[in-house]
Amino acid sequence: MYRLKDLREDNDYTQEEIAKLLNCKQNTYQQYESEKRQIPIESLKKLAILYKTSVDYIIKLTDEIKPYPRIK
Repeated sequence: MYRLKDLREDNDYTQEEIAKLLNCKQNTYQQYESEKRQIPIESLKKLAILYKTSVDYIIKLTDEIKPYPRIK
């Protein structure tokens, strides 16, 4: 369902670094990656900005990695 691990590894981040960005424990983030826990929408938004993609791409609703134009 999620592309979290692929995006993280493609961008050379550790689980610990992403967990810190999302203000959660590494174990919690690992559960997001393994889909044992649903990731909050606010965390998805932060990751979409970090990886310069869309939430839709992260959750596999599209294969288009290019982000949508951002609302300011």
